[in-house]
Amino acid sequence: MTTRDTLLRCAGLAREKKGFDILALDVREHAGFTDYFLICSGSSDRQVQALSRHIAETLKKEQGVKSLGIEGLREGRWVLLDYGDFVVHVFQDSVREFYNFDQLWGAAPEVPVPQE
Repeated sequence: MTTRDTLLRCAGLAREKKGFDILALDVREHAGFTDYFLICSGSSDRQVQALSRHIAETLKKEQGVKSLGIEGLREGRWVLLDYGDFVVHVFQDSVREFYNFDQLWGAAPEVPVPQE
């Protein structure tokens, strides 16, 4: 699987746990530390934690891919899953709005995310 395929798999995994406002960005021209961002929202700390765990555990089980680091899981407001070539950001909806993360990286092209 390519990095992009794995990124899109993460989008599907987020959708499985009712993640919403799923956005994939190609940040290769804008960030020197990763190629892609996947951004999604959950409605509560528990949902953010569940989304994050589901993504991390399924990638490890299916592909043997383990994150380089996970930040924010305990609080469940903004969880960052670092996979090197891509980073998954799982936000509580209100936290995502506060940090305006989509706008911050708005110059990066969107990667189409399949709806199903």
